[in-house]
Amino acid sequence: MRSFLFVPGDSARKFEKARGGNADALIIDLEDSVSAEAKEAARAATRAMLETTRNAQKWFVRVNALDTGLTLADLTAVMPLRPHGIVLPKCASAADVEKLAFYLDAFEAASGLEAGSTRIIAVATETAESIFGLSSYKDASPRLWGLMWGAEDLAASLGATENSVDGVYSEPFRLARNMCLMGAAAAGLAAIDTVCTNIGDLAYVEAEANAARRDGFAAKAVIHPNHVDPVNRAFTPRPEEVAWAEQVIAAFAADPRAGVVKIDGKMIDKPHERAAQKIMAMVNRSEVAGAV
Repeated sequence: MRSFLFVPGDSARKFEKARGGNADALIIDLEDSVSAEAKEAARAATRAMLETTRNAQKWFVRVNALDTGLTLADLTAVMPLRPHGIVLPKCASAADVEKLAFYLDAFEAASGLEAGSTRIIAVATETAESIFGLSSYKDASPRLWGLMWGAEDLAASLGATENSVDGVYSEPFRLARNMCLMGAAAAGLAAIDTVCTNIGDLAYVEAEANAARRDGFAAKAVIHPNHVDPVNRAFTPRPEEVAWAEQVIAAFAADPRAGVVKIDGKMIDKPHERAAQKIMAMVNRSEVAGAV
């Protein structure tokens, strides 16, 4: 999965457009995009969305945070409809993931779903407290697929007047981004880059996505359908990358005991082999997504 497109949980129109697009996954949102008085109506609308005929997209639901008292009502509404996963906002540490996983165990059993089949994505940088929990996620739950970073709620938590200057994130937010990336890597999880809020500049969107992929992010969240294609391009390996990866993997396969091989006059070692394997894994994911 390369692109995660947010869809308001109370907008059937936006859902219909999104499900016909190229996003690899949709995140139907019951949290920030829904006002307090509209939560119950949004749950009903989200249920109707999840009841429609599935395509190859993965459909996640972002529930309200654990400290709101709304999470269980959200899960009660959506879990019988088998979402691919749950996105947990304001996640402070592995303890929050473990609590959600405990809830999902019960909901899957009650709904006759396969145990452990519902994935979790944690939005893991939205409070000051959460930054200190980014090293805790290793082995938090087999359900946990990825960590996403976000800057908007973090600004409120810090009391910051803005999170960027001239389109460049300021230092506290770059710290959150980088710590999320490293926390995900340390835990063996996918790191998901935050949304681009520059709606109209698609070149800027693609540049931001390319930078995220360069640094090691596996995917990017999206808030506008026009951002999906630039993000998908950024997270699809280029032909020259694929050719290099195939060459490296073939060289080590030809001599499995080698610690170093020579390709085009350059010494290639085991970290390069691991990088090549990651590129090919991205190719495989892109091919599956392209079949949507």
